[in-house]
Amino acid sequence: MPTRRIKDNASSILRRRYYKGNEAREEDLEKARESAEVSRQIFQLRKESGLTQQELADRVGTPRSAIARLEDDDYEGHSLSMLRRIARAINRRVEVRFVPNDAESRPKG
Repeated sequence: MPTRRIKDNASSILRRRYYKGNEAREEDLEKARESAEVSRQIFQLRKESGLTQQELADRVGTPRSAIARLEDDDYEGHSLSMLRRIARAINRRVEVRFVPNDAESRPKG
């Protein structure tokens, strides 16, 4: 069985067992996913720009530790103003989207 399929199955089992039907946990999971996605995007864009955390921090005008926190999947303090500063530093812009909040639009797993 391919690794991806095992991961998908395990993820589905955990979701059914610990989240499905528990609205508070579903909301917490969605918040964690959103935060982790922002962190991954910051990391990926920094890497694509060929910058170290220190170099990005210098361009943004913040300590390196702030960039490290922003790239941490568990960090939930991403502010729009900081995201704009990072975007400017790597010649990008921030785009915010609002999407339907229903079970069918949520990622599976």
